Amino acid sequence: MAHDIDVPLSPAQRSKIRRLARWKPPDPGEEAGELNIIPFLDIIMNIVVFMMATLSVVFTSSIDTMPPAAGGSRGTRTASKALNLTALITSDGIALKTSGGNIATGCQTIGAGITVPKRGTGEHDYAELTRCVSELKKQNERFAEESQVTITANPDVEYQVIIHTMDALRKDATGELFPNVHFGVAR
Repeated sequence: MAHDIDVPLSPAQRSKIRRLARWKPPDPGEEAGELNIIPFLDIIMNIVVFMMATLSVVFTSSIDTMPPAAGGSRGTRTASKALNLTALITSDGIALKTSGGNIATGCQTIGAGITVPKRGTGEHDYAELTRCVSELKKQNERFAEESQVTITANPDVEYQVIIHTMDALRKDATGELFPNVHFGVAR
């Protein structure tokens, strides 16, 4: 228990403590010896947390397409013998055009107008589009080899309508119709 008693310091000890505790300028080699990076790391961590909190994840889907080939397919036929099917999606329906001309309503003859008009409910008739395209492909044996269709849409057409049109043109219950879908620009 003798350790609990405070022993007073001598004047020499107090002088030595004052001398050692006094501030003195650093030696020339010791100046700016350490870099304090803690404030910098604080700022970086705040930025990282802010970026993670405001980052929005966007999921996209893509559909492989190829640019249109002259003649409507990869064969060596001339453009006059090919079907060269083009589908124009409008707010009124879907118009089909071939190298022979526009396809009239009902897919029976050449003529003006919307080939597959919208249903009474205001929705596009994709089943009728598939039936019509299948019928066009069966009209001539040269068209059986056709695999390319060009889709063009008005600016007011929704993206989902374009996707459903592509699906309707690609295949039917019997097999592939026009699996090579290309995009065109409305003029």
